[in-house]
Amino acid sequence: MEKQEKTSEYKDINLKNDEIKYLTSRVDNQIEWYDNKSQSAQKRYKILTYIILVASALIPLLINLLPVSTLTKIITSSLGIFSTLAQGVINLNDDNTNWVEYRTICETLKKEKFMFIYAAGVYENKENRFTYFVERIESIVSQEHVNWANIKKETKEN
Repeated sequence: MEKQEKTSEYKDINLKNDEIKYLTSRVDNQIEWYDNKSQSAQKRYKILTYIILVASALIPLLINLLPVSTLTKIITSSLGIFSTLAQGVINLNDDNTNWVEYRTICETLKKEKFMFIYAAGVYENKENRFTYFVERIESIVSQEHVNWANIKKETKEN
């Protein structure tokens, strides 16, 4: 959706200009970023996991079906190497964890956005709801950054 379309979509809901600006320039951008990162981590995780499954399943099959030869050894060794490398990439990138965490943050941001737009839940109080919304959004995003920094620090120490 184009930025201009989003802006007009928000104006139909009767929001103030600064609220629309924050929604389009910060909230929607963060939702899109986390959505894209979640999808790419999920895709990479699933592709690599399928490679591991297929390669691991083929090794005993080929060893038992093919005659013992140098080619059989090369093929089965290569499958073992691909499987090990794929698992290593999954572990290094932490794709499964990133997929779930990025999706969780994305969905949390979406929920906060819709609750704010429609003045639901904690945003029913019209007096300070925008300030409260900004605080909650920034808290969600900054907490993820703190978690990421802590993980990187622990990784360096080990």
